Amino acid sequence: MNKIPIKFTVNGKQREAQVEPNELLINLLREELYLTGTKYGCGVGECGACTVFVNDEPVLSCLTLAASVDGQQITTIEGLAKGSELHPMQVSFLKNAAVQCGFCTPGMILTAIALLKENPEPTEEEIRDYMRGNICRCTGYTQIVRAIKECAESIKS
Repeated sequence: MNKIPIKFTVNGKQREAQVEPNELLINLLREELYLTGTKYGCGVGECGACTVFVNDEPVLSCLTLAASVDGQQITTIEGLAKGSELHPMQVSFLKNAAVQCGFCTPGMILTAIALLKENPEPTEEEIRDYMRGNICRCTGYTQIVRAIKECAESIKS
């Protein structure tokens, strides 16, 4: 296959790549750019572990063609912190023990940030509904919901 040249920004840095027409964004991020915080979970868009932002919108990188991000801005979990200062959602996840094995955490955090962007004061029911596409096999979700709620409250005040 003929490779497609693309230019894009990842975590604030301009990048260029040559991608196959059927190459997935998750593979570009993990295997070529070594941004391994984005996790490969189910591969069919049902677990949310591969969530990244494209132009500040959450997308499942296991379902997104790499060629489609030409000219776009991508943010992965590695791009949330400002130097050594974690994003407030990352802090809240740590503070509330919303992390166990950590596999789902990057996707959970990015999805939670998208939720608060759309709805800065969600109820517990709204949080659970919004996060339903992100699967965690360890925590039982209680700590995750608590972390999101606490982050929303800390940002508000």
